[in-house]
Amino acid sequence: MARKNRRSLAAEVRQDIWSRWKAGESLSDIGRAVNKVPGSIHHVIAENGGVMPRVRQRSKRHLSLAEREDISRGLAAGKSLRSIASELSRAASTLSREVARHGGRQRYRAAGADERAWDRAKRPKDCLLATHPQLKEEVAKKLELDWSPEQISGWLKMSFTEDATMRVSPETIYRSLFIQARGVLKKELIKHLRLRRTMRRSKHASTEGQPRGQIIDAVSIRERPPEAEDRAIPGHWEGDLISGSKNSHVATLVERRSRYVMLVQLEGKDTTSVVTALTKHVQQLPAGLMSSLTWDRGAEMASHKCFTFATDVKMYFCDPQSPWQRGTNENTNGLLRQYFPKGTDLSVYAQQELDAVALKLNQRPRKTLGFFTPADLLYTTVALTP
Repeated sequence: MARKNRRSLAAEVRQDIWSRWKAGESLSDIGRAVNKVPGSIHHVIAENGGVMPRVRQRSKRHLSLAEREDISRGLAAGKSLRSIASELSRAASTLSREVARHGGRQRYRAAGADERAWDRAKRPKDCLLATHPQLKEEVAKKLELDWSPEQISGWLKMSFTEDATMRVSPETIYRSLFIQARGVLKKELIKHLRLRRTMRRSKHASTEGQPRGQIIDAVSIRERPPEAEDRAIPGHWEGDLISGSKNSHVATLVERRSRYVMLVQLEGKDTTSVVTALTKHVQQLPAGLMSSLTWDRGAEMASHKCFTFATDVKMYFCDPQSPWQRGTNENTNGLLRQYFPKGTDLSVYAQQELDAVALKLNQRPRKTLGFFTPADLLYTTVALTP
């Protein structure tokens, strides 16, 4: 499958992403705000463990671009370094090192010198655990015992009352775990945290107002018509999401009688993105091809009433924690892992590529269908042309 080229995000876009993340916005909300898929937003956030990087600032003690331009003009005019230094109120030795470092009097250029100095200044400070092996060892041991970073910090303070070097804040431990670029604590230790997140969440992040764990006015699968249960007639479908890396998702729809599969590209997992994508896809189907859709209790279908109103498709929901009630869909999702192994970034697949994968499944003979293909059975049943 062809993969989309991921363009690097501009600095101002990254700053906007981090500001929104710090304010508590979700990945999907941020993606809509900056016109990027949630997978791209997740990539930016996850590479720094969810911790907003510090904005780099130039020290007032360092030469500025304007000062470097004055140096360049002074050299071009034949002035001595001492006289230029006097005009800038800088030490002559500072200018001497500056000019020697960037090509000498004949080759010195302000813009190039400033850019190289800025790049060279990227020297990340080693974190506390990286410079203190004994402290690192104690923290790792306690994490393996399922101690929280706060417990570890408090225990160290109490146990090493006379040794101030054996102190570390809970935040430093969290950052050493989530920012793997530091290379201090092993990533495997994250599994010992009570909340096994892979990155920090903003303290402003909230699920208030989100129908998590419940679907308002959900119609139970037990009220689904008998013909849907015994696969007597086509038109009854099951749906779900398959998940990939970087918070990417694809919706899967399976017709119960024929096992016919459709895949739907998603911009995010939030209910607005999922319902909008499904509605658009279902509205393109021939009338009557989908009369009902059964889903699990995921919050992505919280706006199921909007979907039913737009498509005239009745929605039914499984009992909580009962994925086996959508067995056809669960089995199909297992088949799809041949093409989308766990850990795959699903955001790179265009709808045309998803359609090609669905076509492969729909044209494969199935033992449960007497070795007819799902396409054969569906087209024959509803008199459609392939």
